[in-house]
Amino acid sequence: MRAAALLLMLVLLPLSGMPRADARVLEVGPGRPFALPSAAAVAARPGDVIRIAPGTYEDCAVWRANGIVIEGEDFERVIVGNRTCNEKGVFVISGNDVTVRGVTLTGARSANANGAGIRAEGVNLTVEHVRFLRNENGILYAGVTRGALIVRDSAFIGNGSCEQACAHGIYAGPLELLRLERSHFLATREGHHVKSRAFRTEVLDCHIEDGPEGTASYLIDIPNGGAALVRGNRLSKGPRSGNRSTVISIGAEGLDRPTPEIRIESNVLTVDGSYRTVFVTNRTATPALLRGNKLPPTVTPLRGDGQVLSESGTLR
Repeated sequence: MRAAALLLMLVLLPLSGMPRADARVLEVGPGRPFALPSAAAVAARPGDVIRIAPGTYEDCAVWRANGIVIEGEDFERVIVGNRTCNEKGVFVISGNDVTVRGVTLTGARSANANGAGIRAEGVNLTVEHVRFLRNENGILYAGVTRGALIVRDSAFIGNGSCEQACAHGIYAGPLELLRLERSHFLATREGHHVKSRAFRTEVLDCHIEDGPEGTASYLIDIPNGGAALVRGNRLSKGPRSGNRSTVISIGAEGLDRPTPEIRIESNVLTVDGSYRTVFVTNRTATPALLRGNKLPPTVTPLRGDGQVLSESGTLR
């Protein structure tokens, strides 16, 4: 039943970011009908498009309407943040089937050190060309047990915190799918760049790096199992990594997800530091398939069940 529902959801997902023919466009910015994103959020109805002009908005917003598109006209010049709504995030999204694109979300802080650029609480969220700067969490998707988070062509820079419970570049709860495509994670602090409790996690063609100042733990943490596809990424552990034991961790917090496959393919790893590490630590009983990854000689490819194959498919 879950597999059938996921297949249907994947068929419908490309439609979720398309405005309806009768959608209103709510214009935000100086001299426009809505001075701040928060004012447009109050007025938004299902299917509306919220268009934000370039500017710096000391603001946060709670988006409740379903099927809306929130878009900035230039993600480098549409900057929203340094305020946190409901002790949760710069954008708190409780509506379903929402798309956010073309903005920078920055400076989310909360009393529990868990503030997010986006705090997602609805079913299905698509994020495209969004920059997350110096938040405690970049995206926090919690309390939702179905649907998908799709992130494309976005940047997560200087997010993360372990001041109380750890916060991360992205944290996804038990969704049906987390898919990351062509996105950049840099200088995450203390937490993981990507932490996913989703039933399926896909990380595709991304660049995930500590950089010289990043203190992140794992680059990718899939703590409860679940299907995993990590393919075509550039990965880098830095000299200040807070956890040098492994790069990709699967199953470290107990296994309560079906794990039909683990595929780690065609990734390139570098390590900037005089320490040894493990590329994939697999604590599940599902054999991990590692194929065609390029690793430094100081890196152990796999700890746990699985096979390590060359690009040609022969055992290394």
